[in-house]
Parts: sequence; C-alpha cells; structure tokens
Amino acid sequence: MGIPDAASVVSASQVSSIAELDATLSQCRACPRLVAWREEVARVKRSAYRDWDYWGRPVPGIGPADAALAIIGLAPAAHGGNRTGRMFTGDRSGDVLFAALHAVGLASQPTSVAAGDGLRLYGVRITAPVHCAPPANKPTPAERDTCRSWLAAELQLLRPTLRSMVVLGGFAWQAVLPVLAAAGWVIPRPRPVFGHGARRTLSGPDVPDLDLIGCYHVSQQNTFTGKLTPAMLERVLRSAAESADLPPRQGSGPRR
Repeated sequence: MGIPDAASVVSASQVSSIAELDATLSQCRACPRLVAWREEVARVKRSAYRDWDYWGRPVPGIGPADAALAIIGLAPAAHGGNRTGRMFTGDRSGDVLFAALHAVGLASQPTSVAAGDGLRLYGVRITAPVHCAPPANKPTPAERDTCRSWLAAELQLLRPTLRSMVVLGGFAWQAVLPVLAAAGWVIPRPRPVFGHGARRTLSGPDVPDLDLIGCYHVSQQNTFTGKLTPAMLERVLRSAAESADLPPRQGSGPRR
C-alpha cells in the first residue's frame, strides 16, 4: 500500500469549502509518474485537438457543494478531462454519462464538450479517487492511496447533504470504502462486494444514512460491448436520485 504524500495530506486537510478544495487540488504534484504523463499529453496533444490549450493538471470534481448524490469515477481521461479541465468532459465515457444524467433530469444538457459549455448538474457531484490522467487509464495502488486525502476531504465537506452514491467500477468501489469509513460511515463485515446494481445502506453515529450503489463504469469497453447500456445506467441513476430525494426534472424519460 502506498503512503499518501505529506504535502497533499496537509493541503487537503486545510480546505474549508468545495471551492477551496478544487482550487488547491488543481495544484497538486504529489505523484511524479502522473505529473510527467499529464504534462506530456498536454504538450504533445492529439492531432484532433492540436488547437486546444490542454488543462494538463489535476482535475477537480464538478457539481454543487451541497450535492445529495455523488458519482465516483476512476480518473480523468488523457484527452478528455486532462484536456478540458472537467471530469468526464470531452470523451466517449462522458458522452454516455451526461446523456444518461440528462435523461433522468440530473443535468441541464445531454452533452459536455468544454468547461464553459453551460452544463449544470442538479444535486449531483462527480468526482474520482484519482484526479490526474494515468497512463493506459490505470493508476497504481500507490497513486490511488496518495490521492485519497483529496477524496476524503471532499466527502467530509459533502457529508451534511450526501444521501446516495453511485460508484462506477470495481477500482473506485475499493478506493471509496476506506474513505467512507474515515468519514464516519460504518462499513459492514464482510465488506460489500462490487457488482452492477449492488446496493448497501451505510450508517454511522454522526452521519446520515448513505445508499451506496455499484454501477459498471461508463468506459468504451463496457458501453461498446453492451455490458452497460444507456437503459441500465439510467435505471441506476434514477434509483440513486430517488434515494437522495432529488426532485424530478424534465428529461427524456426512461429507456426500455
């Protein structure tokens, strides 16, 4: 298991608001391999985006500071969030996720191409256990553990309003359980096992109940093969919104 970088732990523990967390996190340089990769990608670029000024830094979460529903991904994509500076923005995975969020009334529009495109999330905060784009989309366990203090700080700040959480994929599921425990939710033994649709209600002495829900990741590997369909994703998101008591908004309706 990796040891969290002392500087990142201190910085994360000192923030007092989501806005301050996002600004401080975006300056982190704790993981040399990730720093080198994200900056190389931002310098070399992909030919389709050669006119873009890449973000090339850690990507903070998006969504309101009083979110009732959290969605936990894996890490930013090299030419998605690492390019645009916003989680899931500008890549195929984001295309699927934001279309589903809009369909169930949790996002103002079905697409997200740039940080200034007008997207609004309703009661939802999207974040990840790793905030830098990793080579081959595979952060190491040490990098996950080094980045843990940022997720811990974020969940502490969200704790008063957070009522449900959708976790995208097994990596994120394993990463978030110890963070939830540190924030005050009791993780049952044996620990909940990840699966699409897996669900546990977590409680604690000083925290509101939290519905923890598993969902296959919105990666191209899953969506192109049909392992995760838009209808499957929308059902999970709609159920999570109901658990969070988020009011229904206009959307495209359920898919069959």
